[in-house]
Formats: sequence, C-alpha cells, structure tokens
Amino acid sequence: MMGKHLLYVLLDGLGDRPVKNFGGKTPLEASEHPNMNELAKKAKSGMVYTVGKGIAPESDVAVISMLGYDPVKTYTGRGPIEVFGSGMNMEDGDLAVRCNFATVDEKLNIVDRRCGRSLTTDEAAVLAEAINRGVVLKSHPAKFEFKSTVSHRAVLLVKSEEGKLSGNISNTDPAYQKMEGLGLALKEFGNRIIKCAPLDDSAEAKRAADLLEEFTKKSHEVLRDHPINTKRLHSRRPPANAILSRDAGSQLPKFKSVREEYGMDFASMVEMPVERGIALLCGMDLVELPKPTGDITVDYQRRAEMTSELVETYNAAYIHIKGPDEPAHDGDCEGKRRAIELIDAHFFKNLKVDLANTVVAVTSDHSTPCSLRAHSDDPVPLMVAGCGIKGDGTEAFGESYCRKGSLGILLGQDVLRRIISL
Repeated sequence: MMGKHLLYVLLDGLGDRPVKNFGGKTPLEASEHPNMNELAKKAKSGMVYTVGKGIAPESDVAVISMLGYDPVKTYTGRGPIEVFGSGMNMEDGDLAVRCNFATVDEKLNIVDRRCGRSLTTDEAAVLAEAINRGVVLKSHPAKFEFKSTVSHRAVLLVKSEEGKLSGNISNTDPAYQKMEGLGLALKEFGNRIIKCAPLDDSAEAKRAADLLEEFTKKSHEVLRDHPINTKRLHSRRPPANAILSRDAGSQLPKFKSVREEYGMDFASMVEMPVERGIALLCGMDLVELPKPTGDITVDYQRRAEMTSELVETYNAAYIHIKGPDEPAHDGDCEGKRRAIELIDAHFFKNLKVDLANTVVAVTSDHSTPCSLRAHSDDPVPLMVAGCGIKGDGTEAFGESYCRKGSLGILLGQDVLRRIISL
C-alpha cells in the first residue's frame, strides 16, 4: 500500500434478509444505488461474518472486529468505550455503562426502549442535568456523572469512594445479554427492566450492581414528573421516564494502534460516541462531522467532500454512516431502502476519489433485518475496488451478488488485512 490510499466505508446495519414486499429482494437490492453499483462492477466482492457465525453482535463489538481486532481478547464492555468517546475521564476501577432513555408505564413495563426515537438531544440534555442534580447514591459512598449524547442515548460513569467497581454485572436492558464478556442482541426479550445483579462473588461486582440498581430506581423518580415529560405526554409523545443500562465495564480496552497494526495513518469520521471511542482508542485521528444542517442531502454531500480530502491527506480514511440501521430497528423496510438511496445519491455520487491510487472498500458492521428489528448474525456484503484490482464480474452491490464474489466468505477481523493484501 506504499503510496496508495484506502477508503474504508461501513454502512451501519446495511445487511438484511429478502423482503416479500420487495419481490424477495433485500432493502439494499431493492434500492436505486447506481453509484455503488458502478463501483461494484469494478470490484471484487464477498460476504463477511462481522464477528462470527451464530453471533448477533452489538455495534461496538462488530466495529472492533471490522477494524481487525479480536473482540474476545480486547473487549472490556461498551460502557467504557462510549464514556471515553463522550469525553469523560475514566480510570480503572470506575464503572462505565451505556444507557438509553426509555418509556415505561405505571407498572414499570417497558413501552418503548428508545422513547419512540423522538427524544431530541436538547431534551435529553435537560433530563440528564435533572438526574445529576436530583439523584444521590447512598447504597455505597460514590459519585456519578450521567451524560446524554445523541437523541435517546446516554452514558453513566460511577466512581466509588470505598474501593474499585467491577463491570461484571448484568444489564437492566432486557434486549441485550452479556455472553463471555461480549454484548449480544437478543431475538426475543421481555418488557420489564431487569434487576441489576453481580455476575461473580466479588465485592467490586456487588458494589457496582447495588449502585446501578439504586441509580435506576432514583433516576426514574426524577424523570417521572419532569416538565419535559409532562409536555411530551400532552403532545402525545412517549415520555423519557426511565433509564435502561447495558454493557458495563470497569477498564478501558487496550488496542494496538492502527499505525503499528497496518503501517498506515488513519483518519476517522464517525457519528456516534461508541464509534468515536473506538477510533480514538485505536490511534486514529478523529475528524469532527460538520454540524447538521437539518437537510441530510446537504450533510451527506459535505461529508463526501470532506472524505475526498481526507483520502488525499491520510494513508487511510475510515467512514461510518449510521443511515440504514435506525429504520431497520423500527421494522421500516421502505425507510431503510430510502436511507440507502440517500447515501448513494448524496454521499457516493459526490466522492472525488482517484481509483488508480485509492482502494475503496464498502461493507457494514452488522446486519439489521427489518423483520427482526434487531441485529442478526447474517453476513454482510463487501466490495473492494481500485489500485488495479481486477473486478470479478459482480453485477451490482447487494447480498445475492456478493455471495457469488471471488472473495468468498470472510471473518470481520480479517477484512482489513485482506483488503490491504489486494
């Protein structure tokens, strides 16, 4: 790759299953994406199990794997990554947890895990401040900081004053489960907040579980009658009256830098705190996204222009685009198709990349089938073009086309090395 450049694009939740209303095509295959198709005709293609067959990964585990790291060896929980990506100061022995604002009814049944995706970032910031002011933890001497990030998403950092805390505790969010240290999305789950429990007999885990359970109860009391939630109820929007927590950790992961791993300097342009945290911990230069204009077509065009510049400036650019994942979680196949079309028409169309000197790889971090409304273990499509790579006759970019590609079936942590070897 000396003198060459790499553009590595992950489209969040892109993979899917055939949809009856689309004539048995996936949302990607049913969408109009001429610019990605044009690239596919020059590319080698294949399919990727981003973490492993039979594993429906959470986004952080999937991204770690797709950047070439073994999540089993390096993962310490999503909480620490998101806390770090949110600019908070975490030390070993602190408890870091990923959180969602959620909607519960009077009996504490979960009505909506994400408040109908209608909670604004500004509303969440006001609610977070109310929690920080109104909740005092007394089960053990400890201080905490609760920070809203984007929309319904938030993070919690707890610092104990009587000894270290352990991240080996259960989730309160019923949709996710810890398995061998990894966070996995469940296909079926209940609608009650789960009591946080220690997963071992240590005093550190017991303290952490007590504190998170206390935080969950007391934050609900603060949120229940907050004026923002009263307004949301009056306007028939689901209130943000509970906090769901998952993927606790008590130390930051230690990744070998991408410079050491690949001999290349990487820039990253990503959207969410978890992706920011991973990129920073891997030693990438983080390029801030332009401030949203409210018009996604303009935003994608500006990202394309910035990406084109990054590819010229750095050996490699890692770009993560959220678009397809959110409608898939809502079971909105048409919305997912439209999201893909917007990315193609306004991001890929406006990329200015010299394929003679640049390898362009397009894939995903995981599949999010609309039929499941959740992540799955289905493999995702991959195409790699540029720098004299000879195409393998792929007709278009889509799951059924990439399944026939010459790259075959890959594991996520092998993808970047394979791309560089081409």
